[in-house]
Parts: sequence; C-alpha cells; structure tokens
Amino acid sequence: MLYNSTQNAAEKVEAAQAISQGISKDGGLFVPQEFPKYDEATFKALLKEDYRGRAKKVFSDFLTDFTDDEIADCVEKAYTEEKFGGSNPAPIAYTKLNGRPLNILELWHGPTCAFKDMALQILPHLLTKSLKKTYDGKDAVILVATSGDTGKAALEGFKDVEHTKIIVFYPVNGVSPMQKHQMNTQEGANVKVCAIKGNFDDAQTGVKKIFTTPEISEKLAENNMLFSSANSINWGRLLPQIVYYISAYCDLVNDGKIAFGDKINVVVPTGNFGNILASYYASLMGLPINKFICASNSNNVLTDFINTGVYDKNRQFYTTMSPSMDILVSSNLERLLYKLSGDSDETTRAWMNALKTEGRYEVTDEVKALMQEKFFGGFCDDGQTQATINRLFKEDNYLCDTHTAVAVNVYEQYVAKTGDTTPSIIASTASPYKFSRSVLEAVSPDGILPVNEFDMVDKLNELTGMPVPAPLANLKDKKARFSDVTEANEMPAYVLKALSID
Repeated sequence: MLYNSTQNAAEKVEAAQAISQGISKDGGLFVPQEFPKYDEATFKALLKEDYRGRAKKVFSDFLTDFTDDEIADCVEKAYTEEKFGGSNPAPIAYTKLNGRPLNILELWHGPTCAFKDMALQILPHLLTKSLKKTYDGKDAVILVATSGDTGKAALEGFKDVEHTKIIVFYPVNGVSPMQKHQMNTQEGANVKVCAIKGNFDDAQTGVKKIFTTPEISEKLAENNMLFSSANSINWGRLLPQIVYYISAYCDLVNDGKIAFGDKINVVVPTGNFGNILASYYASLMGLPINKFICASNSNNVLTDFINTGVYDKNRQFYTTMSPSMDILVSSNLERLLYKLSGDSDETTRAWMNALKTEGRYEVTDEVKALMQEKFFGGFCDDGQTQATINRLFKEDNYLCDTHTAVAVNVYEQYVAKTGDTTPSIIASTASPYKFSRSVLEAVSPDGILPVNEFDMVDKLNELTGMPVPAPLANLKDKKARFSDVTEANEMPAYVLKALSID
C-alpha cells in the first residue's frame, strides 16, 4: 500500500517512509491511497481473535512493506498484560445514565493512564523498523507538541530506545499538575522536556515550522539525524487507533450487547481530531458506524465547523479542566477534508493555506453536506462537565475523567436532539486521577480540597474506592528532572541546543 500527501498527491511513499518522515516535506499529512475492505467473513474471523490478533490483521493490511514477523514482534512487545493490566488493553465498561446504557471504551489502562498509550507503546517499534528500511544508520529526533497526554506517553514509549531522541514541548499553563509532573519526572537518557510560553496551538505551530525549515533539517542531516513525529500527524500514531474501534465492535458483539452487523455510533472527546478520525477510517474499511459524535469543550471550533462549514480559529482561547482538548487548530481535520473533497490535494492545500494566512476557511456546500451527514458536533463548559461526572458517579458509581465527561454530556445532547438511540461507544481517554482536582470537586460532598495534588488523589481514592493506577501512585516521591521554559519563537534554537548542534 502506498501513501500520498494531503497537499501533494504526486508524492507517493510506502508505509515505512511515511512513518519515518512523520510529515510530508510540503507540510501535508500522509494518507493511504486506498483502504482495505473488510467483508462479513473478515469481521467474523476477527470476532474469534483477541486484541493482539485483531491488531496484527489491521497492521498487515496497511503496512504492506513490513513482514508478518515484524508486525507480530511490534504487537507482542507493545500490548503486554504487564503494561496494560490485563489481556484486553482496551476494555469496555458497561454503565448507565438516566437509565440509558453507556458503553465506555476505556483506553487508559496503559503505563501513562491515557489513551495515547494505545498508539505510543507501539510507535517506537514501528519507527525503529521503519528507520532500518529507509534511513539505516540515522538517528530519529522525535519532536512532540502536547496538550498533556501525548507528551508523557511519547516520552515513556521512546525512553532509551536506540537511535532515537525525543523532545517534548507543552504549554506552561495548559496542562494539569499531574500531567506536568509526569513529564518533568520522566526518566531516560534520550529525552528532553520544555514548557513554552503560550498555548498548545503555539507549540504545535512551532513544531510544524521546525519540520519544514530546510536550514534546520540540513543541520540534522550533517549530524546523521532526521526529524520525525510522535503526534497523530504521524501515520504510525493514527493507524493503531483504528484497531481499538474494530476491536470494541467485536467485543460488543461477543458480549451480546449488539447483534453482528448492527450499526453503532461513536462518541469521541476531540481536540486534534485524530481519535475520531481513526473511527471514520475504520468505517471506510467496513465497520458499520452510523454517526460520529464530535464532543468539544468551550474551545468549540470543531462544533461550529461541523454546523456551519466555516473553520475559524480567530476566537477566544479557553483554558479548561479538559486541557487535552484546549485546541483551536485540529491538525488531523486536514485528513478528513482531503477525503471529503474527493482526495483533492489542490483543494485541501488551499484551505490549509487560508488557515495559515487568514486563520479561517470555508468548505464547499458539497463537503459540508457530506460532513453533516456523518458527523454531529456539540460542546459543553466546565460546569456541565463536572455536573456530568457527579451524575454518573451518583447514579451508577462510575467515575470518569473530565474529557470522558464532555463526551457523555454531548452524547446526551445528541440523543435529546435527534432521538437516535443507536448503541454507542464512548471513548474514555484518561484516568480520572490524572485530573484529580476537577474530578474531586465534582464528587466531593464537603467541597473541601487538599492543597497538594497527591493528597487530592488520596482523598478521591478514599471517597470513591476506585483504585489509583500504579503509574500515578508511584509518581508521588519522584523529583522533577526538567524545568526548561522557552518562548514559542525560540523553539528551533532550543532544539538545536538540546541536540548539541551549533
């Protein structure tokens, strides 16, 4: 299978090249030229497999320049019971709210307690194999912009991986205390962490600029290095996310929650659009999805876009209690637009250029109609988020984090507006203990909060009885290794300094 750039369809590369490079030289994103089609027989075969077996099947259909043994090696090393606390890395919790069943796909049982582990535990294995196929002998410099969870998951996945170095940038006031402590205590000889004065969009724009600056790439080449990415702009990050939607459907069938062939809805708390895009890609392969419900917080640029066809980042930016969604430029939306425009690189490039120069673009009526046929956009604020956490805990003793609560709230809005009661998968993206202050505020009867973040974790555990994940419990006594802070426009200089390149 070949991949081309969303902004230059003439560029055609194999999977290993797309994963190694991360982003196209023209700034576009790599996308498959076609999608494998899964028929009834394929899905019935997948019903009999465990998560790892399903992953091997999906990877083999997209990574055609990898051998079966290489794919099996990646999968078996990534999705171990030790790392994910059980045989199924992505279990479904069956709960209810207002008497309505909720199928919550828990994607946070990995080593950093966030859904990014589902991709970032396997990406280092995919990348190192890709480098041997394409750039043998070079070291990869992984640049990451994070709104919280990607940073820690990438650091954990790439720590001490041979022939890689990783530098993570996060907004200094735009992540939770737990997320910040996770990143700044990261171990590993090949890792660096730096806060930037600005928001996530500033960090993301800075990383993209570094990728596409020839002078910096030339300096790396002189030192036998090349840039790559662990953000979901990298195909190796996005591909593993397709797997858990296909696997979840199989689990729903096997658990008797739906009949084979039934349609489902997918509800995703959405920031950079990669997670929900993966479910859309699964549908292109044959997964029977009726509606994609895109849930946003007060940074509701995606809600407005789905409803109007106008993407406009020229708006107030809010720092919310669901920081992984505090994003005004959703990078992976470019991949959806490419597909909805009939794989038109020219059209996609024009929209992306307009976003860079004017901060907005408007899609055609045809593309808007295609989008609205499949996607529903909704949002809620912090007050509604905490109220949802409270109701879910009181009604069924289920504790969720702030991002999952946004998804549940928007799902309720969708059902109320449409009357559609199609069984739905709700993506749960983080452990509630990663956002202990906000979750504790939502469920604490006395409203009295400890001052220390880890004391909040202990109180939340005492109040709810929900076990504290070991990776978070073990953080308490770790001392910070990093305290670097820089301006967004100084990111290129920081990268060269961190790599000891003049």
